Amino acid sequence: MLTRKQHELLMFIHERLKESGVPPSFDEMKDALDLRSKSGIHRLIRALEERGFIRRLPNRARAIEIVRMPEASTPAAQRPRGFSPSVIEGSLGRVKPVSHDGTGTDPVMIPVMGRIAAGTPIEAIQTHSHSIPIPPDMLSPGEHFALDIRGDSMIEAGILDGDTVLIRKSDTAETGDIVVALVDDEEATLKRLRRKGASVALEAANPAYETRIFGPDRVRIQGKLVGLLRRY
Repeated sequence: MLTRKQHELLMFIHERLKESGVPPSFDEMKDALDLRSKSGIHRLIRALEERGFIRRLPNRARAIEIVRMPEASTPAAQRPRGFSPSVIEGSLGRVKPVSHDGTGTDPVMIPVMGRIAAGTPIEAIQTHSHSIPIPPDMLSPGEHFALDIRGDSMIEAGILDGDTVLIRKSDTAETGDIVVALVDDEEATLKRLRRKGASVALEAANPAYETRIFGPDRVRIQGKLVGLLRRY
């Protein structure tokens, strides 16, 4: 699965190669995707290369070749924006109400949707990698997913590098909630949400990291923290 921006970039490179046989420059990619800087293009290129869609040829400027195209025929621009754990079939990750007779205590299989940064944001969350059993009393009603933590920006909130966090899927959150936030549809991070007027602040729980402030159109809430798993 590709994010919307990754799909857009891959299609842009594909069309330019078909038209001229020469891949676009990073400036052309940045303008085509309406990004603010070339660093975003570098991240998208790296993600496409890591996922086996493109190959960069060494020692040659602008040397990019397409290895394969996405199997899905639906253009990314027509899909819901951001990542969506709800594409998982069946009731995986969905908590059913516990009945009054005490049944419904079997573990719930929660999908692990990859890793997320508690530090500098990384690529947007991509795909269901595996599932883990979670006792239902650890979960609130609704649909859930899990993420592996990379980084140390939330250590003062008790969230450490290597932990697994449990997230309840939601596109809204209150000030003070710890959330999965998708920035510019391409970077995902776990931070505490603060609202300052019309702006959205993503606050670390580590004084070594600065609070990042964005316009409201740049941040999408993907879910709220409801639990934490740790192996010793």
